[in-house]
Amino acid sequence: MSANETEQNDAELTTSIFEVSGMTCGHCVKSVTEELGRVEGAKNVEVALVPGGVSRVMVSSAGALDPDAVAAAIDEAGYALVTQSR
Repeated sequence: MSANETEQNDAELTTSIFEVSGMTCGHCVKSVTEELGRVEGAKNVEVALVPGGVSRVMVSSAGALDPDAVAAAIDEAGYALVTQSR
């Protein structure tokens, strides 16, 4: 794949932002990242950890993510979805 193709594919991704409570450490980040990485369409997951507060989770995807699948993945990891924005 050429650099131009990579840039074009990245430009086509949508980033959804979720606020998640209960995350306190690197293990929490790993758990949420792994579960959200299994959601259909998810390409990349990044977490801005706020120990003791509400962390921001950004998921890049090729299209819209199923909100129920996202909530289930976060719940499966053991945390609570607070809000979702796009």
